[in-house]
Amino acid sequence: MGESVGAVYSRACERNELGQPIGEALPDWAAAAAPPHTALDGRFCRLVPLDPSMHSRDLFEAFALDHEGRNWTYLPHGPFLEFSIFEKWMAAICRQEDMQFYAIVDRQTDRAVGIASYLRIKPKAGSIEVGHLVFSPLLQRRPAATEAMYLMMRRAFIELGYRRYEWKCDVLNEASRKAATRLGFRFEGLFRQANVYKGRDRDTAWFSILDREWRVLEPAYEEWLAGVEASPEGLQKEPLNKIIKRHVAALGS
Repeated sequence: MGESVGAVYSRACERNELGQPIGEALPDWAAAAAPPHTALDGRFCRLVPLDPSMHSRDLFEAFALDHEGRNWTYLPHGPFLEFSIFEKWMAAICRQEDMQFYAIVDRQTDRAVGIASYLRIKPKAGSIEVGHLVFSPLLQRRPAATEAMYLMMRRAFIELGYRRYEWKCDVLNEASRKAATRLGFRFEGLFRQANVYKGRDRDTAWFSILDREWRVLEPAYEEWLAGVEASPEGLQKEPLNKIIKRHVAALGS
């Protein structure tokens, strides 16, 4: 039957006047702000509001470099073999009011090379998710990919006051699970039979970063990005997860 909740959940709790365990009081909590759909600027990339008229052609050509269509296996859409169909999909996702899509633009080439979005935006609870990540071969394993995630996290935590940042993926998507772990997300659990897409079942793995964890992660990201060599490959001598572990150990977190 699996572990009980009590065996898994060990966080200290306050108690009410009846002696019942209750969540931590948040007397100073105020709702987070809704994210503005405005550009985010970094050293290696810019995130700009996704615009089909501006970005469809660049993205279609960049995604086409993934000849086998591996990027789309664990997404509910794609791959796209025809530009006209891709362009219609781009227009459709930009009309969704509950999501906020960005094009990730390489600063060296000024071309869009990936997509990311905010979704499940809950300002009252201070919770927001990053998702619909499609990184073309021109972005994968490049400093701009890490920087794009850093910029979105920094906006959520620092600019807007969110207290929880989520990442979810098909549990069978090993690349996504590894990416979440590398970026400092903590695995929270598995939602079994959580969805059906492309005619198949999906168990969903949940990851998160909390605001108190971001205080440790932010300087680790900044150290990693500052150490990236000015080369096309953007080499970094020390892995990000190693830097994160060092910062965590220094603070005793």
